[in-house]
Amino acid sequence: MNQARPGIDPQLHAVLADMPLMSQLSPEVVAQLRRAPSTPVETILDGRAVDRREVTVPSPDGERIPLSIFSPAGAERSPAAPCVYWIHGGGMVMGDRFSNIDIPLGWLDRLGAVVISVDYRLAPEVSGTTLVDDCYCGLLWIAEHADDLGIDPARIVVAGASAGGGLAAGVTLMARDHGTPAIAAQVLIGPMLDHRNITTSSRQYSGGPGVWTREMNEFGWRSVLGRLPDEDVPGYVSPTMADDLSGLPTTYIDAGTAEVFRDEDVDYATRIWAAGGQAELHVWAGGFHAFDALYPQVPVSAAARRTRTDWLTRALSPASPAPSPSPDLPEQALQPTG
Repeated sequence: MNQARPGIDPQLHAVLADMPLMSQLSPEVVAQLRRAPSTPVETILDGRAVDRREVTVPSPDGERIPLSIFSPAGAERSPAAPCVYWIHGGGMVMGDRFSNIDIPLGWLDRLGAVVISVDYRLAPEVSGTTLVDDCYCGLLWIAEHADDLGIDPARIVVAGASAGGGLAAGVTLMARDHGTPAIAAQVLIGPMLDHRNITTSSRQYSGGPGVWTREMNEFGWRSVLGRLPDEDVPGYVSPTMADDLSGLPTTYIDAGTAEVFRDEDVDYATRIWAAGGQAELHVWAGGFHAFDALYPQVPVSAAARRTRTDWLTRALSPASPAPSPSPDLPEQALQPTG
């Protein structure tokens, strides 16, 4: 497609040149990508003061959903720690609970958070709401076992990247609608929110190779939804379809200017504001999809990670009392001016 589009950050462009890119996915390609070796989680944990344990929790249909629990080594149980519930990306057709786990482990290092990552079932082996139901099942288990896990049930954060960001948004909508559990914040990193592929940014990143293209996005959504008509697509699966975005926890959304998801992510933040909610939005100039996950040392990636962590630090900190008016100011100086 010859449509004009934002360019990639020069330093990202330089490192991206060595990455094999594709324009489309197929069942055969997905099968190959699933078999490709990934960095062992033990390598990622090497040198970190982290305790790890594995559990499985039952889903409503009888399947066992694996969760990995990462806790600061030797951490005291009092006061209880914040918890980050991590949902991995992969277009809903690939990836596992260790995908990009270095991102939330950075919050373990910085904030002393317990990180719990879920291995939801993938499409097309399952479809419809099964993926988000699996994630919600894991979230309920965390809330029910907060004391045993040493976490503060008032400081549970739902976070995810790409497809995991979309599932995190869906899980947060579920928790709001079901009235449980309480979620302190949601962190949506380049989230996959809209199955329709109708935005300008979706059309801009079509017709050529990339990290994640419009054609690849169509494959992922089709694997989950088949040919379901738009009006029948649940908002828990494609969060853009949710009619009501009120009552959500404070939200962080970021994306790049040079990616498919840019416009749907901006729209989601805008709709949260329109519903009276609080959202912080960052759109990183020259960032392609998953830029900070793939190349964390590039300056724009480091800035994205640092900004996200700083926001989460504030979101999980106790609220500071509002400053009292200075007695030295005249009364008229305390009146609103606009």
